[in-house]
Amino acid sequence: MTKRILTAGLVLSPVVIALHFGTDLSDTVQFMLAALALIPLAWLIGESTERAAQHTGPGVGGFLNASFGNAPELIIALLAVHDGLTDVVRGSLVGSVIGNLLLVLGFSLFFGGKGELDRTSSLVSLLIVGLATALFLIPAIPSWSGDPDRHSLAVLSLPVAIALFAIYLVVTWLALKRHRGRHTSDEPAEMAWWSLRRSLLVLGGATVVTALVAEVLVKSVETFAHKAHLSEFFVAIVIIAIVGNAAEHGGAVVVAARGKIKLAAEIALSSSAQVAVFLIPAVALLSWAIDPFALSFRPVELAALGGATLFTAVTIHPGRSSRLRGVLLVGAFVVLAVIFFVVGNR
Repeated sequence: MTKRILTAGLVLSPVVIALHFGTDLSDTVQFMLAALALIPLAWLIGESTERAAQHTGPGVGGFLNASFGNAPELIIALLAVHDGLTDVVRGSLVGSVIGNLLLVLGFSLFFGGKGELDRTSSLVSLLIVGLATALFLIPAIPSWSGDPDRHSLAVLSLPVAIALFAIYLVVTWLALKRHRGRHTSDEPAEMAWWSLRRSLLVLGGATVVTALVAEVLVKSVETFAHKAHLSEFFVAIVIIAIVGNAAEHGGAVVVAARGKIKLAAEIALSSSAQVAVFLIPAVALLSWAIDPFALSFRPVELAALGGATLFTAVTIHPGRSSRLRGVLLVGAFVVLAVIFFVVGNR
């Protein structure tokens, strides 16, 4: 049922593009339609990436997963960098990590109920996020006075981004093993349809369409925030972050509801780690082809990131899943969302 809904939702993409370039539809409506359209696109990119990886082997498969698994968020971030929306970029990246740690894992534990978790694997992912948070302090602390987007901070962010990539390379094989199990299928007919050539064509086409829809989203975010009486920071760290991960979020919850709570928890936690040590440094490095971007995270962003990591570690430390633990994690996300709403822009 979920797959049918996501497949049907793909028709939104051409509609959004046509409305954007062919009509004078309000930016508020365009933002909402683009956000909805990105959800099935993110699912399609993830699906085609996994299918292609099944035909290639671990090396190429790992490259495909790393390059395209976070494509929607990466495209949104780079387009926002191009438009000078640096606070939106930083907010959406931090929100993506926090969303995986609290919202996705929380719903997974709630719908999965009682069960065992891979305690060692979970704590390793949390350790990676905690280490990334500590490294973010290097360019962030100097940014708390003066212009947070000054060039010197972008330069200071480079060694941090490189160090994060080194961490990513160390853990990538373990992450790949967990990731390859997400969309496996026992149906030969389905695997036959997803040939390598067809998987790559679908992946390429979905990525191009995602770029066009993401452009609509980024172009309309300021107007949407103003009309909805929300800060751009709140829209980025809560709404855009959830939209960019929506398909993967739903996949983890579905897996948990089927009784595979250990796998669902690994999806949520490994995704948060991958955003921290792959996606964020990728944005920092690729931005030099557009406009150098500094990892000048605000105190509230780093405090929320560190707090979410610590709270998640304490919650799952026993290595057991329960609905109560899921409620606690989701509740923590709601509390942070309220704080983000109150804090607003700088």
